[in-house]
Amino acid sequence: MLGSAFNPPHLGHLALAQEALWQLGLAEVVLVPTGQAPHKRIADDPGGEARMEMTRLAVGNDDRFSVSALEVERAGPSYTYETLEALAQRGDRELVFVMGADAAVGLESWRDPGRVVEVARLAVARRAGVSDADVAEVMRSLGCEARATMLEMPQFGVSSSAVRERAKEGRPLRYLVPDAVADFIEEEGIYR
Repeated sequence: MLGSAFNPPHLGHLALAQEALWQLGLAEVVLVPTGQAPHKRIADDPGGEARMEMTRLAVGNDDRFSVSALEVERAGPSYTYETLEALAQRGDRELVFVMGADAAVGLESWRDPGRVVEVARLAVARRAGVSDADVAEVMRSLGCEARATMLEMPQFGVSSSAVRERAKEGRPLRYLVPDAVADFIEEEGIYR
């Protein structure tokens, strides 16, 4: 599972999903757009349905990836442990929660982080500015160092906030987001 606001989904998200799939030999990566973020407002949010549609468009026909509406359809705040529990009930596969190192170092402050690491193994993508030692310290404190794997990630200089800013300014989005996502943003006037 790879969760994010996907506001909008960009090529870095897809590269992370691909790297997790390839490096860990996963059967599939499920992208889960955040419903109602519990810790902060989703900036310039076009709404859960629009973020779902953009995520579906980003995945396209790649059968290695799927998109789940679990969080968008759930009322109230979206907590990762609840999403992982719901996904665990749907199948007999071991779950892997894919996250960036920047998120991993804050995992202790999440709602029920112990349940997150109990329900799923962690795949943590290295990020500039976050050391492996900092991630390892959090994993030790949660008692899950044996259930966490660091992922090598190509460095992408793209972020959802930068894409939103470019869209506001009417600048091109091609090569930052999949073409279908760029077309959707343009056609729907999202972020303007």
